[in-house]
Amino acid sequence: MAGGTWIPTSLPTRPGVYINFVQAAVAAITGGERGVVALSLSTYAGTAVEERYYEVETVADAEALFGVDNIGPITLAFQGGAASVLVYTLPDEAVTADYTAMRAGFDTQFFNVFVAHEYDVTEQAALKTWTIANRADGKQYALVIGGDATTDADPALGNARSLLNEDDYIVNVINGAVIGDTSYSSSEYAPFIAGLIAGTAINASITYATTTANDVTKRLSNAQTNAALAAGSLVLTNDGKRVKIEQGITTSGAKIRSIRARQAVIDDIQTTANESYIGKLPNDDDGRAALIASVTKYLETLADNGVLSDPVVALDPNNPSTGDKVFLAISYVEIDSMERIFMTINV
Repeated sequence: MAGGTWIPTSLPTRPGVYINFVQAAVAAITGGERGVVALSLSTYAGTAVEERYYEVETVADAEALFGVDNIGPITLAFQGGAASVLVYTLPDEAVTADYTAMRAGFDTQFFNVFVAHEYDVTEQAALKTWTIANRADGKQYALVIGGDATTDADPALGNARSLLNEDDYIVNVINGAVIGDTSYSSSEYAPFIAGLIAGTAINASITYATTTANDVTKRLSNAQTNAALAAGSLVLTNDGKRVKIEQGITTSGAKIRSIRARQAVIDDIQTTANESYIGKLPNDDDGRAALIASVTKYLETLADNGVLSDPVVALDPNNPSTGDKVFLAISYVEIDSMERIFMTINV
């Protein structure tokens, strides 16, 4: 499926939907598939074979495919809220070429969030490059990463990782979780965060969402928490009663809720246009009006559900829609969740 971003001086040649998402960014368009987490497994003992993609919808299916002792990341993703988990089976003792092949294969698979549940600095850099390149080509997903026990012990190291991986679509967890008597590094617990992101409605935030943990591996002070948020780090906080997500942000400081809404808008419009408009509608006044009406209806549906407000769709006055090209100017106001409440109490 062709798509992605475009620049006026070098327009793509393949048929497809190309979207320039500026921050300021006939079938009825329906909400696309949500809640799919993608990850790789390097250890498995069930019926699965190496270098294959498996879409898993239950823990029981995962146990049969990969063995009960090897499905920890998958179980965490389901606990977070994933509807399904897309798993790639790496070969034993995977090398760089195996990870490259894995990413290339995922290019043709659909998922909402990719999670790296093993800590590897080199692979994290490759995943960042891959994510940015895919976004330019029109493939939308979030990436969740973390650290190991050593980096989790020092929030400054986790914050440095956030700065190194700064991007609107990357989430970096900087402290681990304790479940029962078992401690998980931030990378090991990242599948839960990925599942939470994928499974949360696009009109809701994961800020203050409760986790499955009973404690964290590193409790951050107030000053450390503020520094982490300023760096774009995702922090797990034990407030004395529960372990929660301090704030749902990406490494750029953008709100995860906002990014997920952008992904939904791009995915849904692109999917429906590819299926119902491209090659089927004439590029005349009536055809363009039908396209505008459908996109407007879709955005109005999101507005009615509290995802955005004030949507406007029109032909782009700066780029004439001629020949086989149609340029739309789409704008709306992102709606945030209430995250900070200030009170003045007079006694």
